[in-house]
Amino acid sequence: MLSIQPNEDYILTILKKLLDTPSPSGYTHAVMKLVAEEGAALGAGLSWNEKGGLILSVEGLDPSRTVGLSAHVDTLGAMVRSIRPDGTLRLTSVGGFTMYSIENEYCVIHTRSGKTYTGTILSTRPSAHAYTADARDIKRIEENMEVRIDELVSGKDDVLKLGIAVGDFISFDARPVITPSGFIKSRHLDDKASVAALLGLLESIKREGWKPLHNLSLLISNYEEVGHGASWIPGEISELIAVDMGVLGDDLSCKETDVSICAKDSTGPYDYTMTGRLIELAQDLGIPHAVDIYPQYGSDASAALRGGANIRAALIGPGVHASHSMERTHKQAVFNTAKLLAAYVGAN
Repeated sequence: MLSIQPNEDYILTILKKLLDTPSPSGYTHAVMKLVAEEGAALGAGLSWNEKGGLILSVEGLDPSRTVGLSAHVDTLGAMVRSIRPDGTLRLTSVGGFTMYSIENEYCVIHTRSGKTYTGTILSTRPSAHAYTADARDIKRIEENMEVRIDELVSGKDDVLKLGIAVGDFISFDARPVITPSGFIKSRHLDDKASVAALLGLLESIKREGWKPLHNLSLLISNYEEVGHGASWIPGEISELIAVDMGVLGDDLSCKETDVSICAKDSTGPYDYTMTGRLIELAQDLGIPHAVDIYPQYGSDASAALRGGANIRAALIGPGVHASHSMERTHKQAVFNTAKLLAAYVGAN
């Protein structure tokens, strides 16, 4: 059983870079460039699918099989749905989240010309001084939310002159913080924490000079939050581990310091043998972990299975509190995710 020591400084540094790079689903070119450059520097082969997903490849000792590991770099976000007469923006969601989770959040509007503008997401009744009870009771749904642009605009024409248009992307400020106690709090830990773990795995391969038992394909998908991130995967992959956040909540045992091993999600049960092997390795390595069931959850492995891939599949990842909101995990969960993956793919 291979046991690695992840480079903790490297993983936290690359995670911060990922979190600071806006990448709502459909607007991931900048973060994909970052991951591709990092993967190449770590010695991985690069290839792309037609929708912009990245495949990082590593040669194994036995090339007769290929194991896939996937993580998604796309995040929740929004787009400009319309420009209101008063110069605010109506938005439409990209990905599944509640409006309550983004109220009062700072954001960036990305125009197709390349210009960006900052703003704040608010309800249409943002002040208790002006709207009394209505400010508290108004439903936080899309039609009652707007983006206040940080520019001198008083109407729709002023906004259009800035170059802002319907269909422009809106990213939410991640605001990443690593606390002295080791917590990582930020938006978009789903799933940039897992991408950092995969890059940490590659860094370990290069630094420690070990090889995976079989060929390894790391799929960095860019449409997972809208359901089709890994709906196509290379045909040579025989088994796929989706690396995505573990959920915390009622009826779940996962903690922020744990590696989550998901036995079943909305797609159905994951592969019995793969899941059992991951549990066994976590136990042998003394990795804090939890086995849970996520009925409201789907992963890249789910998308691959629905897309007809002839694979076995499993799902693991660092435990994340307040998923699809202001999220938090612990650095040990991210490091241990990389450690468990190395044990699974490495030669004995």
